[in-house]
Amino acid sequence: MHKSKLVAAVIDCQTDDLTSVTQFWSAALGRDADPSDDPATAKYVRVGSGKEELIVLLQKVPHASRVHLDIETDNIEAEVARLEALGAKRLEKVKTWWVMEAPTGHRFCVVRPQRDGVMPGDANQWV
Repeated sequence: MHKSKLVAAVIDCQTDDLTSVTQFWSAALGRDADPSDDPATAKYVRVGSGKEELIVLLQKVPHASRVHLDIETDNIEAEVARLEALGAKRLEKVKTWWVMEAPTGHRFCVVRPQRDGVMPGDANQWV
């Protein structure tokens, strides 16, 4: 048995500096940027406290700008296998997570638990 849950919307931004991107999305969403993230040098900037139901991350990327979802799990291989059985494909392993592609062509990531390494109590349980 393992658990998983939608954890984040990641706004992929084709830019070298997330400063203006952070200013826009922070104002648009009514969430302050995480003060520990420096948009001028960071690859990721969290917008909000990180305790929201859906975490919003800004990510500096070399490809075209888009949005992708992150699914957190306590067992990455089991969750990836479950998603493959539903028709998803593995695209690339990055550090500890997998970039996947849904049958619709949408990209998403399967990541470790994002809030203090603990799965939330309302996560889905899979056998």
